[in-house]
Amino acid sequence: MNDLIRADVALAPLTSLRVGGTAQYYAAPRHDQELAEVLQWAGHQDYPITILGAGSNLLISDHGLEGLVICTRHLRGIHWDDDYGQVTAAAGEPVARLAMLAAERGWSGLEWAIGIPGTVGGMVVMNAGAQGGCAADCVVSVMGCDRLGTAKVLSVAELNFSYRTSSLQSCPQFLSTQATLRLTPGGDPAVITQDTQAKLKQRHTTQPYHQPSCGSVFRNPEGYAAGWLIQQCGLKGFQIGQAQVSPLHANFIVNLGGATAGDVWRVLCHVQCVVLDRWAIALHPEVKTLGQMPQSSFTQSVKDRSCLPLS
Repeated sequence: MNDLIRADVALAPLTSLRVGGTAQYYAAPRHDQELAEVLQWAGHQDYPITILGAGSNLLISDHGLEGLVICTRHLRGIHWDDDYGQVTAAAGEPVARLAMLAAERGWSGLEWAIGIPGTVGGMVVMNAGAQGGCAADCVVSVMGCDRLGTAKVLSVAELNFSYRTSSLQSCPQFLSTQATLRLTPGGDPAVITQDTQAKLKQRHTTQPYHQPSCGSVFRNPEGYAAGWLIQQCGLKGFQIGQAQVSPLHANFIVNLGGATAGDVWRVLCHVQCVVLDRWAIALHPEVKTLGQMPQSSFTQSVKDRSCLPLS
């Protein structure tokens, strides 16, 4: 076996929810050459591949994942192009770190991203957004490779951004390795940094950053905030096992310690069913679910209403 690849690696510590089973095989390449090597190995074995960034928007099955899980969080590097007002960041760079570095350089346009706990790669794939901004506002192009390691560049038009999604979500053959963003240089670093820190403080005040979670669970349906709908149903504090709808922000499911993926899944399905009954609105998850989830009365109830938890 390739020295970069390990068998039976626990995935729960690698996700922000701290739940999930093991990876059949796991690799964490540190640069493009190592990435090419593990892709080649998986290709020879004909294993399915799952990409894991910061693990901040994932719910991984308690049964784990078959094939090879490739963690991109060690693919790091940032290049600033002052002439064009662009920054190219590797897929594993933390979004919050990039946002703060931009602010400290006097570059505006990424202040909204300071509280996002994921990586640049994940931000692009899901068109992550917050506080009125999103990846689509600033992404110029994404560089990556196919499953054979062949390099490719996708333009912003090819990414087909829409609310909390991009073409990359339906393109498992493409692995993003870095993204180029267009920002606005030449600002006052002190002013932009102050604005960025204020946005971070606001998020920490209103969201349960002190507990394991996957971030916002549901997309906001048109005309509504998902958290408001859930709160109006009296679901703050609703709990199954050690998974709970956060009393601080209803669009977060938190791990109180010892939660399983099944606990989280059942809470998610229950919330979806209650909101559907009360408001006739189907909530669609932002969180990406990987692997087999348990059947439950909540799951069946959602199916009966033609409103599947998985988007």
